Amino acid sequence: MHIRQDMRERHEEDQAILNWLTPIDYAAQQQDFISRRQEGTGQWLMDSEEFQIWLKTDKQTLFCPGIPGAGKTILTSIVVKELTTRFSNNPTIGIAYIYCNFRRQDEQKIDDLLASLLKQLAETQLSLPGTIKELYNRHKTKRTRPSLDEISGSLQAVIALYSRVFLIIDALDECQISDSCRPRFLSNIFDIQAKTGANLFATSRFISDITDIFTKGTVLEIRASDQDVQRYVHGHLSQLPTFVSSRSKLQEEITTEITRAVEGMYVSY
Repeated sequence: MHIRQDMRERHEEDQAILNWLTPIDYAAQQQDFISRRQEGTGQWLMDSEEFQIWLKTDKQTLFCPGIPGAGKTILTSIVVKELTTRFSNNPTIGIAYIYCNFRRQDEQKIDDLLASLLKQLAETQLSLPGTIKELYNRHKTKRTRPSLDEISGSLQAVIALYSRVFLIIDALDECQISDSCRPRFLSNIFDIQAKTGANLFATSRFISDITDIFTKGTVLEIRASDQDVQRYVHGHLSQLPTFVSSRSKLQEEITTEITRAVEGMYVSY
């Protein structure tokens, strides 16, 4: 009885420390994005040589730029799903992800972004890492916040607890640029990668300030494949009037024309 209560109290204390790091949780967004996926969508990315090398080799960067509406965020959610499913029974592999959103810039400053990666990697450890408890104890009495260097150092320490770590960042173009947030964030991420060997997957629109930074890594453009567009259209044909659903040839014509017209775009979330 006492043991169970102690465990519950310890869990509540650990959760309070994690929420002190940052209250932001991207799990709900991940679930929302992956729920919009048509079955089979994005398989071309999973099967690509670029992704397979990134998946199997340490310290790899895979940058996937794309035009607006190409499906970058849905494909990012597919990557997260693939990793979490593939390594679900391997606690030595860490996975952390961020969905940048210009509408949430107030909560996506550089400290928030790095703290979110730290929180995700810390909470999937069997017990809360000592470096996190020490960071919390250092600040709780004075009610201060950890510095960027402290967060970055703690992130490196927690990454070192894993055999491999995957960091996934979607929509870098939506990361705020005030206070040099985006370049500072990327600089920190690349520094952490250099010191820990973590793998990095990132998406963005074609913005030179971002694309130029990723020239040394592997670049794979995201475009909606014909197969993905067809799956998407087929998944929504049931919403059309009954005279369409009863005429298979018309459905084929609609699918063909939409696939031809979208030119690498198929979503507008």
